[in-house]
Amino acid sequence: MGYYTERHGLRAPVERTETITYEMYALIFDCCGRYFENIAWKYPEECPDGNGCCGLDIGKLSIALKFEIPTLFQNENGIIDKPRKGYYRGDDDVFDQYGLLDFIEFMFATVRNISNRFWHSYYRHYDISFEKANGISSSFRTDINNIFTQTGLAYSLSHFGMVERVTDNGILSKEIEANVIQISEKGLKELLQDAILLYKTPGPQARQHSVEKIWDALERLKTYYTTMDKKASVAKIVDDMANSRVEFSTIFDEEFRALTKIGNDFRIRHHETNKTDITDSRHYDYFFNRCLSLIALAIQYLK
Repeated sequence: MGYYTERHGLRAPVERTETITYEMYALIFDCCGRYFENIAWKYPEECPDGNGCCGLDIGKLSIALKFEIPTLFQNENGIIDKPRKGYYRGDDDVFDQYGLLDFIEFMFATVRNISNRFWHSYYRHYDISFEKANGISSSFRTDINNIFTQTGLAYSLSHFGMVERVTDNGILSKEIEANVIQISEKGLKELLQDAILLYKTPGPQARQHSVEKIWDALERLKTYYTTMDKKASVAKIVDDMANSRVEFSTIFDEEFRALTKIGNDFRIRHHETNKTDITDSRHYDYFFNRCLSLIALAIQYLK
């Protein structure tokens, strides 16, 4: 239902961002920490009597993560931790936010349900046993996504345990993804699936690669009808999209030509020195969505 200020429109909307601050990092790391016992099966602190696990060995986990997620922040003692802002300029801990996103995926894949906690009175701790099932991952996913929502972080942890980028102004939808799956031509389908996966992946480099892939998909689409040459194949696609109406044929033909020119003039598929560099990551979003818009319509008319 939300708080009073939310219900009555007195709270300013949370600004969307892809940048994780120190405070956001702390919230996410602490959330992961609440599930540390659920990964203790893999990195156990052994009970001194040798009969089982009594919790997580944070040292074992930290050593493993040096190789599993090399960019995840660790403190001066080599233990995974929250980075902290220093009191003086230059004292801030430096961290890689994408390492934290990897850690979220790692936690999702590793957590297991705890089947029993047995109080060990001699050592004054609980001995823990686990189930093979990881149903607790659903609870973990909910908690992480709540933090993403509350902080305005433009990410989402999917049912499959992948952190995906969330865009407010994009056209990508479940319906488009479902239509892509139905494409019979394997090469075109794979290129589009790769482009969509990259577009959802956090990080500017992935965004750049998503645009390269979707332009590759556009070129593959043009040759969809293999019994025709490229020009005739495009003409058939355009005519089918337009339902043979000249006015729409003109629009779609011009859009195919415009996107081809963009692919040739900008540093998307070609990297010669005379190509225009794309330096603003938001322009990648524009290019991706413009190209996807045409392709998403075209694939509905393929035969």
